[in-house]
Amino acid sequence: MGKINIVLWEPEIPQNTGNIARTCAVTGASLHLIEPLGFKIDDAKLKRAGLDYWHSLDITYYKNAEDFFEKNPEAVFYCFTTKAPRSYSDVSYPLPVYLFFGKETKGLPEDFLRDNYEKCVRLPMKSDQRSLNLSNTVAVAVYEVLRQHNFPDLSDKGYLTGENEG
Repeated sequence: MGKINIVLWEPEIPQNTGNIARTCAVTGASLHLIEPLGFKIDDAKLKRAGLDYWHSLDITYYKNAEDFFEKNPEAVFYCFTTKAPRSYSDVSYPLPVYLFFGKETKGLPEDFLRDNYEKCVRLPMKSDQRSLNLSNTVAVAVYEVLRQHNFPDLSDKGYLTGENEG
């Protein structure tokens, strides 16, 4: 089975990236960070948000977007943006897939979105609101792809079943 790849384009807030790292670790998704980052990778806030999960993370760093596409020329990708023509749930995601998310203050670059308009998707929300938090958006997106593929390699055993009570 293929892999879900989360691509953060110049993320700015360490806590968001830490939360996203945690989501990637518990779902088996890979994290790709396109520089420049708005923080140092050893930032305490970043580590605190994903500390217990950092050792389980599959993470790759890129100098810029060109570096990413040179190293992943066959990447099938979708861009998450508030400016998209269709909902994230209207897409059948292949595996492997790369899900792109932009920086917290600006989103993905306008020219990149224009060049890939048919690959742009959005999360529906109230029209008078700016956007959902980046780490929440990533979680929704990852779980939609997982749902479409029947949650491959994930356990359905949870703490509420009583199986993990000690």
